[in-house]
Amino acid sequence: MNHLPFAGLTGLVAIALLGFSCKKETAATTATVTTTATAPEVFKKFNSTVTVSSDGTTITIKSDGVPDHKSCYFAASDVRYQAYNGTNAAFSKNPNSIGTKSFTFKIPASPAVNAAHEATPLGPIGVAVNGVAIYNQYAGPNLPLTNEINSFDQYNGHPDQSATYHYHVEPLYITLNKTKSALIGFLLDGFPLYGPLENGKTLVSADLDAYHGHTAVTADYPNGIYHYHITADAPYINGVGFYGTKGSVTQ
Repeated sequence: MNHLPFAGLTGLVAIALLGFSCKKETAATTATVTTTATAPEVFKKFNSTVTVSSDGTTITIKSDGVPDHKSCYFAASDVRYQAYNGTNAAFSKNPNSIGTKSFTFKIPASPAVNAAHEATPLGPIGVAVNGVAIYNQYAGPNLPLTNEINSFDQYNGHPDQSATYHYHVEPLYITLNKTKSALIGFLLDGFPLYGPLENGKTLVSADLDAYHGHTAVTADYPNGIYHYHITADAPYINGVGFYGTKGSVTQ
């Protein structure tokens, strides 16, 4: 099973940058993001317990991996517990529960194409703006998500056997609160991941390249950048491999 943890942006984000603070309103929780002067502005969009820093070459993102939204995968006694109330009539809860992790994602500060296009591994291939891990399109080695999708909670995430909550597909809490065109997070190669909507069009995989992305202007990158998009059809987030050179993740 390809599991490790789907969530959204909320709250008051306090940014410590160059010795001064600025505050940005988002949706409903309080989060602290620490960056250095060399971390691009876009990383201020991370929230919750996420910490971001940069040495100019590598962006380091630290997170506890816990979603900032409710889920049926929290213990029933937890205030964050919410019974499944999604639209999947075939929903079947898996036996795992959400645990707290100690993720450290290290991604290139200046991502660039890598002709080798290394295949994505099972486990985390990126991180969402709420600190939740992003997984690829497989439930296991080359196993499609066909049945696994039925265990996704109302926000499209679930935990694996190691208690890692993660998203394989569109994290509905993020796109519901941040819009369908919002920044979702970054993959390990340093390239950004956006929602399914671009310039008023809902994208499908056929609109993207083999790696599930393209080069275009975004709200965060007015000069254009290669970026991935989420789509409702497979492979959902990533295609046959990373567009750039992947960084690392430990937990």
